[in-house]
Amino acid sequence: MKYLITGLGNIGSEYDGTRHNIGFDAVDALCKKLDGSWRNDHHGELAEVKHKGRTLILLKPNTYMNLSGKAVRYWLQKEKIELENSLVICDDLNLVFGKQRLRAKGSDGGHNGLKNIQEILASDAYPRLRIGIGSDFSKGKQVNFVLGKWSEDERAELPHILDKSVEVILAMTTIGITRAMNVLSK
Repeated sequence: MKYLITGLGNIGSEYDGTRHNIGFDAVDALCKKLDGSWRNDHHGELAEVKHKGRTLILLKPNTYMNLSGKAVRYWLQKEKIELENSLVICDDLNLVFGKQRLRAKGSDGGHNGLKNIQEILASDAYPRLRIGIGSDFSKGKQVNFVLGKWSEDERAELPHILDKSVEVILAMTTIGITRAMNVLSK
């Protein structure tokens, strides 16, 4: 069994440590846990890792957030991976900081990366893991908040949040998405 696990984010050092790049952070944590290593490849950085007889293709698109669909489609086709064996990880303003939600399909919820993926794939039937970044910003400051760096308190919580993300991703690839949803409620 083969899976494509895509973390959404923006390339460039100016985006490192920002809320919008938590998808990158999650796949980085997974790659580290499974002793993988990144390489530059077509449309992004790629790592191939193994877990319990499964091959996980980890992807950090270099297309920038709003054009992520191009990279996702390319690697799904190249690796001959079914849509239900993919997972997209992204930030979510509508979830409190640290809360995570795993779904088999759904709307883009106003997230431009998910919107582009749905347009390119012509489907919303792909699994996604949303990680809450909160919404502690004043009116008109959403972009600054999303592209802003984590606060000191948030940064202290990130390792625990990313450990939970890794646990959920591995559960999805071994016991299926429905049962993996229960991992989040623990």
